[in-house]
Amino acid sequence: MICKDMKKILFAALCLLISFGTASWAQQQQQMSPEEKEKKLNEFILQQVEKLETSLKLEDWQSFYVDSILTHDYHALQAELDALTDAKVSNGDLYTQVSDKWAEQIYNSFHGILNEDQWAKYLKGGAARDKKARDKRKAKAAEANATLK
Repeated sequence: MICKDMKKILFAALCLLISFGTASWAQQQQQMSPEEKEKKLNEFILQQVEKLETSLKLEDWQSFYVDSILTHDYHALQAELDALTDAKVSNGDLYTQVSDKWAEQIYNSFHGILNEDQWAKYLKGGAARDKKARDKRKAKAAEANATLK
């Protein structure tokens, strides 16, 4: 059994790794030209749409909406992350909050277009786990904010 202090140390180490990973990713993104970023982002979106089409057996109209949702939301996410990077923000938590905001937007949008079976498969594919992690981070941030006031 892990004691409370050990849990705090492990959590702090995990947060540190996430922060470094996010900052490193942002730094890599900043070193790319805008054209390279756009190309990589569009390739990523196309891969995600194809993956969802295959795994969830999407109808044509659903594929259209998935593509539209991902294109809009990932470009908006990229714009916000670029703004943080341009402002030289080094706090990894802010990058995580922006990512969580757009992941939640995608999650909610997909819920509106997937049927029950597709939604269940989507959740089993990792979306439920990701949602739980986002909710947990949001609750911790709210708790931390409440203690500051």
